[in-house]
Amino acid sequence: MAKTLGILGKKLGMTRIFKDDGTICPVTVIEAGPCPVMQIKTLDKEGYNALQLGYDTIAERKVNKPMKGHQAKAGKDMYRTLKEFPLDAVEEYELGQDITVEIFSAGEKVKVTGTSKGKGFQGVMKRHNFAGSRASHGAEKVHRVPGSVGNATFPGRVWKGKKMPGQMGNARVTVSNVEIVDVRPEDNVLMVKGQIPGPNNGLVMIRKNG
Repeated sequence: MAKTLGILGKKLGMTRIFKDDGTICPVTVIEAGPCPVMQIKTLDKEGYNALQLGYDTIAERKVNKPMKGHQAKAGKDMYRTLKEFPLDAVEEYELGQDITVEIFSAGEKVKVTGTSKGKGFQGVMKRHNFAGSRASHGAEKVHRVPGSVGNATFPGRVWKGKKMPGQMGNARVTVSNVEIVDVRPEDNVLMVKGQIPGPNNGLVMIRKNG
């Protein structure tokens, strides 16, 4: 699989736009970049090719000394988030170069990665779409319980990976083949078709399909 470049941004929310034929298209608005190249990793030095990009400027006083020294080499501001994008070749990029939404074009398919909304501790009916127990004929206070989860003789324990109640959401989620509807470089904005993971103002990573 080809290693492709991407960009960092934040999800602003959802809206809709009207296409030329008058149909409505639901879109998610993403404010992405510009993301400066903070470090160039090469096959000779680090063992792989990658670009480290920065996003979301912050005050210098909020950055610790080691990170301040690292980010100062790029000659840019200080950034809250640094992410690596592995690439097949990095020769065409320079330290401090800005990566903008112009690397994408309308109609292109991309991969969007974000952290899904946290739902807290949830039962099996909400978390795994279980049907629940019957609501009559002697069923008492067991309507939403998962039922039997293990066996006595063999294996004498609960199988690893068994669907159980627990933390729901707040996980890294990647959605592939998301269509870019519009690119607005003057506003550093991407509009993609449909929904993407995460809450409004959540950090997202947009990568070209490899």
